[in-house]
Amino acid sequence: MAKTKPLTDTQIKQSKPAEKVITLSDGGGLQLRIKPNGSKLWQLRFNKPIDKKPALMGLGAYPSVTLVQARKLRESAKELLVQGINPKKHRDEQNLKKELIHKNTFACVVESWLTLKESEVKASTLKTINTTLTNHVLPHLGKLPITAITAPIAIKALRPIEAKGNLEVVSRACQYLNQIMRYATNHGIVHSNPLAGIREVFMSNKVINNPHVSPEELPQLLIAIATSRSKKIIRNLILWQLHTMTRPGEAALAKWEEIDHDNNLWVIPAERMKTAVEHKVPLTKQMLAILRDCKLIAVFSPYIFPADNDPNKHASKASANMALKRMGYQGKQTAHGLRGLARTTLSDQGLAYESSEACLSHKVGNSVSQSYNHSTYLNQRIEIMAWWSGYIEKHSIADGLYKEVILKSAVDSA
Repeated sequence: MAKTKPLTDTQIKQSKPAEKVITLSDGGGLQLRIKPNGSKLWQLRFNKPIDKKPALMGLGAYPSVTLVQARKLRESAKELLVQGINPKKHRDEQNLKKELIHKNTFACVVESWLTLKESEVKASTLKTINTTLTNHVLPHLGKLPITAITAPIAIKALRPIEAKGNLEVVSRACQYLNQIMRYATNHGIVHSNPLAGIREVFMSNKVINNPHVSPEELPQLLIAIATSRSKKIIRNLILWQLHTMTRPGEAALAKWEEIDHDNNLWVIPAERMKTAVEHKVPLTKQMLAILRDCKLIAVFSPYIFPADNDPNKHASKASANMALKRMGYQGKQTAHGLRGLARTTLSDQGLAYESSEACLSHKVGNSVSQSYNHSTYLNQRIEIMAWWSGYIEKHSIADGLYKEVILKSAVDSA
């Protein structure tokens, strides 16, 4: 059998298309097929390593794939055949891996993970996650295949944040990275989570709880509120938070329509609660007095505590906190810490744990016990809230703001 004469570039260039496909052979199974439309396509004929059945594998189009390159592809395929590997199947598998790597860049996996988180967390929490990842993580890791991300790579990306002292951001970023990697592991994108322990290599973020004064210091706090130069609506907001044991955001956004005068309740909608569950606050006579005083200020506002420059907007969530700082309570008492002051006092007085926790809209027990116990302890909370408001009144000073509100209310009611 005559040996096939190798092709030349000149021969290929000069070959013209015909009505039927023309096949030019270079030897060793390498062929160039010239179609009637003028396209010239490389293909390799070979026998499969297992069953020895003939097969074809396309190698690309000429001149994008040159004669020299086509011959190199033929030799690479022969090397695989010697090892008992089907070159076409091997190439398809490699292309699939490359495609998966391209689809599974860290940024792509983050996008899928965030879609899942949308159904699990509040919009504000999702915004925090997005901001942290967008500003501090994705610029460094976003374009990398998630399979290429290792602990040293992730740690290097977070070191500049640590150097700036933003340890809370570092802690959040580590938390999100772990969740993303667990998501990728559960979906078979990576075999294991290589970032499980990276939080341990960074400086510890010392958690400082919202500070609050002791129950014994409550009279002095009330004096500070009474003598504060803050606007009256902000002083009332602080007292409202103190009496209702609510969070700053829950109090600042309070609306008149949420007040149920028939049942003496403040009904906070679920979307504004941290627990995403509607919370009913029993209104005491002291709270009602504060509301009546606020009504004189917020006559035309839908909000109980309107913004100073626009009655159609609520006061800032940070207003009470900033006022307390100006009173000299920075590091001693925060607006959120008013809840801690209340809770400490209830504990010191030996009031029921479950009912006291319910006053602060805290979930009690593990997920199993919560699934069985749906009580809101409303009747018990009515008594506790009345006791707490009375306790505040007892420790107020005669010339203080609180007494001013109570006395004025009494006159208005007469």
